[in-house]
Amino acid sequence: MRTKEIKNEKLGEKVVSAVHPSGLRIFVMPKEGYDSVYALFSTKYGSIDTAFKNENGEFETIPEGTAHFLEHKLFESEDLNAFERFAETGASANAYTSFEETAYLFKSSGDVEKSLEILIDFVQNPYFTAETVEKEQGIIGQEIRMYQDLPDWKIMFNLLKALYTDHPVRIDIAGTQESIAKIDADLLYKLYNRFYNTSNMILTVVGGIDPEKVFEIVNKTLKNKKSEPISRQFIKENPVPEKAYVEEALSVSKKQFMLGFKEDIQEPELSLKEELASDILLDALFGVSSDFFRKLMDEKLIEMDFDASLFNGFGYSCVMFSGSTDEPEKVSQMVKDEIERVKKEGVDPEAFNRSKRKLYGSFVGDYNSISSMARRISHLSFGGNKPFDELKICSEITLKDVQKRLEVIKNEYSALSVIKPVE
Repeated sequence: MRTKEIKNEKLGEKVVSAVHPSGLRIFVMPKEGYDSVYALFSTKYGSIDTAFKNENGEFETIPEGTAHFLEHKLFESEDLNAFERFAETGASANAYTSFEETAYLFKSSGDVEKSLEILIDFVQNPYFTAETVEKEQGIIGQEIRMYQDLPDWKIMFNLLKALYTDHPVRIDIAGTQESIAKIDADLLYKLYNRFYNTSNMILTVVGGIDPEKVFEIVNKTLKNKKSEPISRQFIKENPVPEKAYVEEALSVSKKQFMLGFKEDIQEPELSLKEELASDILLDALFGVSSDFFRKLMDEKLIEMDFDASLFNGFGYSCVMFSGSTDEPEKVSQMVKDEIERVKKEGVDPEAFNRSKRKLYGSFVGDYNSISSMARRISHLSFGGNKPFDELKICSEITLKDVQKRLEVIKNEYSALSVIKPVE
């Protein structure tokens, strides 16, 4: 493998990258003085992938929740499961499925090289049987039922169901009781072979390890079976939400709200520049240092959990506001009024500069966290960007870029989700 060094002289950091003959992209960030290592083996296969392109070039529908189901099952084997193997090396292992990807990981300061071999090995060797799949259906079914009682989870997915009509982002990551009942061992093998091909995967290792040792382990343990990356299905949504308001009663002490503004996206994904400009915009207008935040706090309309953030991925993008309040509809209207005011008057340059410096500073601070950097490098690469691009792009964002992102937030494309206390 030919390796390439990507350096940031200001931070004194570097990433060594390579592409394995199988198509796997590998990124190693060596951290001098660090004992621990964090490794992340990820595939671009998440809960929104409810269809795949078959041999005929047509999109074939698959059950919702299959990516999450596959993540659970991949730790099993005929002998020791992956958790038991990691226990022998002293590594702490885990995995997660998001809307966009599935990732397997470990953190260790012990036998790192052996742990890396285990990570690469078990992800490449699936083991599914009818009996174990049936058992897992019961376990995940309980997980799905458990999440139905979590206010933070329900308020978000209630909002997504209100905002989106067709996009699978509106479906719970774990799927539904009905959808996981359709999963069997043959389907899991079929989808594993489709999505867990190394051209669709990234290995990121950050911490106290020599990059050459990582590449040596990869060459020794990785199967050389190159195939094509996946093609995601772009579902063009009507920008008008399915519902403008949704409400549910749960065991909470105070009303919670989540207000979302659906973006009418013309391309499947936002650029990194658009993402970061949105982050700066939302902090400048609604962050804890903003006049708006202080005004609502002074009037006792919100609490410190009030938040504004961008939620986006392949085929979806929306701005979300959330928090606890006795008057969710009043707060929502005030947010809408503030957006319209700033559209007319413009974003305050001082607030823009403050929020831009804050975002840049948070990026720099993350370089001290091996887990944060492993996830960021992986996220950047899946999005077609390089390590350190977030620093470069953030520094180049202008007030005009931020103002442009404000224009896509439209009141007519909004929906409000409320969780109220059970009476």
